[in-house]
Amino acid sequence: MSEQTPHTPRSLIVTLYGAYGRGFPGAVPVAELIRLLGAAGVDAPSVRSAVSRLKRRGLLLPARTATGAAGYALSDDARQLLADGDRRIYGDAARGSGWVLAVFSVPESERAKRHVLRSTLAGLGFGTAAPGVWLAPAALYEETRHTLERIGCAAYVDLFTGEHLGFAATADAVARWWDLAALAKLHEAFLDEHEPVLRAWEARTDTPPRDAYRDHLLALDSWRHLPYADPGLPPELLPAGWPGLRSAAVFRALHERLHPAGQRFVDAG
Repeated sequence: MSEQTPHTPRSLIVTLYGAYGRGFPGAVPVAELIRLLGAAGVDAPSVRSAVSRLKRRGLLLPARTATGAAGYALSDDARQLLADGDRRIYGDAARGSGWVLAVFSVPESERAKRHVLRSTLAGLGFGTAAPGVWLAPAALYEETRHTLERIGCAAYVDLFTGEHLGFAATADAVARWWDLAALAKLHEAFLDEHEPVLRAWEARTDTPPRDAYRDHLLALDSWRHLPYADPGLPPELLPAGWPGLRSAAVFRALHERLHPAGQRFVDAG
């Protein structure tokens, strides 16, 4: 669920469910969504509008809470998306060797699916080796399979795993397959926004739950998009001083410092 611009109401709701919503015993009441998003600066009409859009996409399902209040629960597709996202967001970027290749062929009569496939693979972090030939670190195979099945495009794609054997050095090939300069700018933007937040928390001895929740939610909302743009490329194939290593360290430090107190704020509702 990485396609939204960070800090939009819709993106923040997805981030909220990913970070805290799966711990709720049932549907999350609308009033609780308004409280939790309000702490991040989102007003009630924007929350309701964003929830409606997520409901239309089939990610949230209307449901009643144990007390009969109106609320929303995650659909099965949404839970699968969040589970796949967990591996990206909280996993180690250096996750083994090898590549998964996706090769697709779409009949001319269904050419609209070509755009769907291209945008889907790009959204998963695949690079392009040649027209119709996409590749990513091999650890993304399972998520790629789930995604292609969910969007109804699995019949058009063959998946392979393998090694790059030449003729160019693999690091040079990676620089062709991905726009590393653009990826570096994304990491630098994350650092510009959130590294000062980490330094401010490191200077504090207290961790107020509401403040911790807000800063954790915003950091996660920014970070969760990055492992899709930069899909865990092996560090030895990246330029020296790659900012992704520092941005990952900043996110992990913020998560470890703020998530427990943020959970207390959520539970207090």
